[in-house]
Amino acid sequence: MKTKIFCDIADFKTIKFFNNKSIVSGFTTNPSLMRLAGAKNYKDYSQKILRYCKKKPISFEVFADNSKEMLKQAYKINSWGKNVYVKIPVVNSKGVFMGSVIKELSDKGIKLNITAVYTFEQTKKIYRKLNKKTKSIISIFAGRMADKGKDPVPIFKKSISLTKKNKNIEILWASTREAYNYIQASQLKCQIITMPPKIISQISSFGKSAQKLTIDTVKGFLSDSKKSKFKI
Repeated sequence: MKTKIFCDIADFKTIKFFNNKSIVSGFTTNPSLMRLAGAKNYKDYSQKILRYCKKKPISFEVFADNSKEMLKQAYKINSWGKNVYVKIPVVNSKGVFMGSVIKELSDKGIKLNITAVYTFEQTKKIYRKLNKKTKSIISIFAGRMADKGKDPVPIFKKSISLTKKNKNIEILWASTREAYNYIQASQLKCQIITMPPKIISQISSFGKSAQKLTIDTVKGFLSDSKKSKFKI
């Protein structure tokens, strides 16, 4: 099984570019990325993206903080396109598990991307609420975990083992920090990894020899020293 690469971006020009590249199988967004991209109207901006991305899966996240409003937003987001996954946080800002929201939407056949997952216990709770006939993604934030000194690999191993018998439930390696994370995700047989454009471009240089890496590095240092007209 090959780990699919999703591009983690909300800039519509970048999405338009990668939508035509076979290396990218889908896209993930979140409210922070939407703000960074300059979105003023969430619905209008999302639909602008969907004019370019019509087939590859793309996740748009709710930003309500209670179950009732989350459901309202989720139904609206779902109506925007057949390739849309509705992103639901595993808990709200008060730490309340959004299990009832996940269950209702999943039972209605709405494709979900459950986000901000940091523990295997959360994966288990989510898995119990998901309708196994509905396509769903569980996004585990590997990079943010590693930033705090926690090894994410054991959580992925357990989560992938739990869900591997159900092809509709996919585990996603989120908050990617470096290109090598793709190798890690692939070794774990993680179904999806999402990464920013810069890291996707780095994957194209996989397989470079150590000699070529050394020469390229030295050339870079030499070029910068010349540009700066350094003397000793």
